[in-house]
Amino acid sequence: MAQQRIDSATAVNLSAAFKALGDPVRLQLMSMIASAPDGEICVCDLTPAFDVSGSTISHHLKTLREAGLVDAERRASWVYYRPRQDMLRRLATLLT
Repeated sequence: MAQQRIDSATAVNLSAAFKALGDPVRLQLMSMIASAPDGEICVCDLTPAFDVSGSTISHHLKTLREAGLVDAERRASWVYYRPRQDMLRRLATLLT
């Protein structure tokens, strides 16, 4: 378990991340982004892996961004996603 108690502001921040990961599609997206070989992945590689529309994937990715779990960078007509390592470490620390 966690080595130290977290304050209420941290709890609010981290609960948003856990809530974002509470959806199976978002959890799978996060897994794909976090395990991308080059440290980032194009939305064009994420979308075909799911049986939902591109706009639904975009909505899920927006939720992950707003929760502080991923960063996004537009390059020409594509958006590339990479995990926010600081947030992943904070979540992992809380759970170990």
